[in-house]
Amino acid sequence: MSAWKSVLSVWNNIKEFEVAPIQKEALQEIHILLTGVPGSGRHTLAGRMLTDPARPALAPALAGLRILDLPDAERAAPADLMIILVDAAAASYAAEQAVARRWRQAGVKTVVLFNQRAQAPIASEATQSELWEANQVLYGSVLDTAFLLEQFVPAVWGLLVEKQLTLGRNFPLFRVPIARQLINEASLSNAAYALSTGLAEIVPMLDIPLNITDMVILTKAQAFLVYRLGLLLGYSIYWQNYLSEFGSVIGAGFFWRQAARELIGLVPVWGIVPKVAISYAGTYVVGSTVLQWYLTGRKLTRQQINAMYSQALEQGRQYARRLVERLPKVSPPRLPAWKLPRLQLPAKTAQQPVEAKPKPAPKRGKRVCPTCGQRSAPDANFCQYCGAHFMETQTEPEPPEIPLN
Repeated sequence: MSAWKSVLSVWNNIKEFEVAPIQKEALQEIHILLTGVPGSGRHTLAGRMLTDPARPALAPALAGLRILDLPDAERAAPADLMIILVDAAAASYAAEQAVARRWRQAGVKTVVLFNQRAQAPIASEATQSELWEANQVLYGSVLDTAFLLEQFVPAVWGLLVEKQLTLGRNFPLFRVPIARQLINEASLSNAAYALSTGLAEIVPMLDIPLNITDMVILTKAQAFLVYRLGLLLGYSIYWQNYLSEFGSVIGAGFFWRQAARELIGLVPVWGIVPKVAISYAGTYVVGSTVLQWYLTGRKLTRQQINAMYSQALEQGRQYARRLVERLPKVSPPRLPAWKLPRLQLPAKTAQQPVEAKPKPAPKRGKRVCPTCGQRSAPDANFCQYCGAHFMETQTEPEPPEIPLN
């Protein structure tokens, strides 16, 4: 199967209503307000937020960002986030505190950033303990890229996590950190899924159907990751445009090659670790390939992809071993020795004496009429033929019984 056909079959399984929520998340509006006194560094921070340190030549697009003076910030319309720049060398922060208090009471998420330049004194512990009604209070220079990436970006991102795609799409400073997090989450999620189905595959009858299901679920997860990364990094909103760019990665490049290795999962217990590692490595390489294409503008060669896959596979093995080690050790219950049930015989009862049957009365012969010579019943007193009276002695004796033996 060609790469194009492989990816096309994957995307045919992803209905438009499944892609639409991701697109909606990336295109939703976001409003961030920057305020502070003149010279506090608010314009500098705005420029840093609209520039990706990994690709500084990338043309920024101003979207959803407003820079206001402190008096205007108090009267501004509510926003998703308010960032208040404070000059660490200033003598008083009363105006900034009033703005922070105003928006916190209105339910707006607020970040206070003490812009500490190299020539300014470092804020003391007393300054840090001042009352700031804000979600985050940060101390660092807006000119320090390390500070922005290590402290500022996580603080803002944590407050707008439900808008992370549109945050990165509109503000390039957040793109690479969020992209790495998405790749890591998707890789771990697919690894955890592979572990769960690997445990289920210990049951022989569930084995082959679950492996086929794995191919569908993991491939869709990788395709969704590619689409989310594309939207985050500012690419096209139409998923069809990703087929030509990343078709070889999603299709014949990785997962379809690793799908054959899913047969390892057919081996009960022993195949769990390699299966989890393959699921992790395949997803990691798919996401990293998209990210590297964004950072360098070039596609990775087959040798580079193979090298990345080998490194990710080793990471996946380590993660899989840690997952397996955390599983509870459950030993199968021992069945008791099989014993035939004893038959309960009814208790013996004393024999009842057998009653002797009464002997039948001896049979009497028929009576013979002395007048007509006919025979009548033994107990008859008169002849039933002529009516003559019988005498007691006029009884015919019964013939003797003849023994059978």
